Amino acid sequence: MSQASPWWNPGRHSDRRPFLVARGRIKTALRDWFTTQGFIEVEPGCLQVSPGNETHLHAFRTELVGTDLTRRDLYLHTSPEFAMKKLLAAGETKIFTFTPVFRNREHGKLHASEFTMLEWYRAGEPYETLWSDCASILYIAARACERMQWSYRGKSCDLTKGYDWTTLYQAFVHFADIPLHETMTATSVDRDRLAAHAQAQGIRVGNDDTWSDIFSKVLVEKIEPGLGVHRPEILCEYPINEAALARPTALDPAVAERFELYVCGVELANGFGELTDAGEQRRRFETWMADKSRIYGERYPIDEDFLSALAAMPPASGCALGFDRLAMLASGAERIEQVIWTPLPDSGT
Repeated sequence: MSQASPWWNPGRHSDRRPFLVARGRIKTALRDWFTTQGFIEVEPGCLQVSPGNETHLHAFRTELVGTDLTRRDLYLHTSPEFAMKKLLAAGETKIFTFTPVFRNREHGKLHASEFTMLEWYRAGEPYETLWSDCASILYIAARACERMQWSYRGKSCDLTKGYDWTTLYQAFVHFADIPLHETMTATSVDRDRLAAHAQAQGIRVGNDDTWSDIFSKVLVEKIEPGLGVHRPEILCEYPINEAALARPTALDPAVAERFELYVCGVELANGFGELTDAGEQRRRFETWMADKSRIYGERYPIDEDFLSALAAMPPASGCALGFDRLAMLASGAERIEQVIWTPLPDSGT
């Protein structure tokens, strides 16, 4: 097998350059849009006490050496979320950022170890407002590339059609014939019942798989491939057990104000009506870190400063969007390394 030429090879760069130029047009157009909407661009630091505490996120660890040679572990953030919520606690109300984020154990056509996150927050506004933001962002990216029809792996999406939305309950029934709501309440889950439904649909379930593990398998194998086909789609009202940093909905405490945006079966964004209950957030962090220790044999510290800020943070909604994936789909690139200016040497090989 021949070795792929490096990204800096003039011939390879020439092939990638139209996609990189398109990336720049999209970023410029989005910056203009956020500014006209009254947002302030911020620059959160990449070095953090904690990289994020979700079970299956893996971080890069580094070491801070003081002038007195004392040493302290720090991490490259997996998201700017903690820092940006501290800015909301400080008094900012509408903020956005394009920032590099870092995730270990992620590499492929849709994944890079270092990538760019577009993240934005609105204080005092319902999380459904973010759905309209996402629709605007998609349209702006499509217009910047003069491509209203996007495709990926044989799936097409028409950006002129606006967006549709579906709940997790609806999606599990429609795509997997699984009554998810019968396997969960606001305070408990029925692992064995969900396992039986999943196995009936041909999904392999291990003896040590938790309810969350099975939920993720159904989502990835049965549901995600059918989302965002023909038009963009919002998948919303995640089970409270999968709420991440989102608050419960007002009408059903068993589900959370969490959504994800899909185009051509590709997840582009993850948004929340933000949880501001510091005690509940601590409980979730501790549960996730116990799971990470059990599964991966490691755990990350909890950012106590973040929890203190969370208690002072106003009600808000926020969304994180994978900017490289957006640029890839909008420009017609096939792999994420085609829209990253200086990818790691083995990217795309």
